[in-house]
Amino acid sequence: MIQRDFAVWIGRLVRLGIGTIFIYAGLMKMISPVRFTIDIHNYHLLPWPMVVALAFYLPWLEIVCGLALLSGRLYRVAIALLVGLIIIFIVASASARIRGIDISCGCFGHLSDNLSFGWHLGLNIMLLVALIALWSSKHLRRTVAA
Repeated sequence: MIQRDFAVWIGRLVRLGIGTIFIYAGLMKMISPVRFTIDIHNYHLLPWPMVVALAFYLPWLEIVCGLALLSGRLYRVAIALLVGLIIIFIVASASARIRGIDISCGCFGHLSDNLSFGWHLGLNIMLLVALIALWSSKHLRRTVAA
């Protein structure tokens, strides 16, 4: 019983942490939309109209998904969307790195400017693992209803 209660509390902390991270990341992108648009464009993967659309909608998606994790509403949909976003970002970052493009990811506004590619990759892999754990663990899933 104590182990299960501990797992439930860990699940709540993980949900709180990841939800807060994505709300913060979305807000930082909203505060500086021009900078975020340029950050996306620097990857050289999308045409300009798609870059502008992505820069407008992505912060909202991150905020809504973060709120969904905190509230438990559309919980699994939010996790699926966030897993997809993280995988896309990891692939885009690796692609830029392979092509010799040194970019700022724009993830957390100015806070992420001084982080290396390795730190960004490590952070995203940790978020990906935590989201997959939330999706698959029966104890972590139980925290939504609690």
